[in-house]
Parts: sequence; C-alpha cells; structure tokens
Amino acid sequence: QNSLYQLLKAERVTEFNERKARGEVKDGMLRGGDFRGLDLRELDASGLDLRDAYFRGADIRGVDFRTTQLEGASFCQAHFSGAFFPREISAEELRLSYDIGIRVRYNTR
Repeated sequence: QNSLYQLLKAERVTEFNERKARGEVKDGMLRGGDFRGLDLRELDASGLDLRDAYFRGADIRGVDFRTTQLEGASFCQAHFSGAFFPREISAEELRLSYDIGIRVRYNTR
C-alpha cells in the first residue's frame, strides 16, 4: 500500500535506495512484504524490518542482510549466493527455508 513497497515490487531498487538514504523508510513499513520472484540484487537492506517477508524465487544475490530484521522470512528457492545474513540465522535454517519454505527462526543462544 505504500510507495516505497511499490518501488521494490516494480524492481526500482535504485530509486528505493535513494529514498531510503533520505530517511523515507519508516519502521515496519516493509514487514510481511511479498517479494516473490523479484530481482533485488542491489537492495540496501541495512536496518530494514523485513520480518515475515516472502522471498520465494527472488534474486537477492550479494545483498547484505546482516543488520536486517528477517525473523519469520521465507527464502524458498531464492537465489542468495554471496548474500550475508544475520548471525542469529543458522545455515541449517536457511537451507530448510530454501528447500521447503520454512520461515526462518532466530537462534538467540
């Protein structure tokens, strides 16, 4: 429903990044987003709240998610080689999410 989410849905990632840099992204506005099949390779994901987002088949290669909130996100069949993920998400969680679509859980131990 918001214009920044619509920019990502239209794969206008550069414009989204520019508006993010100007401080237009508000907390939670992308939470639960459906990014299925999108090319988001150039996304500046730092500090974004993408909890419960759906990335099935999305191209997120090389995206740095280390400071992104991703708990509950699903990465089924997503292309994510070279991407960085928060250390709270184990490789096993990512594999299960990729293979069968589970929503990733954070390991807080």
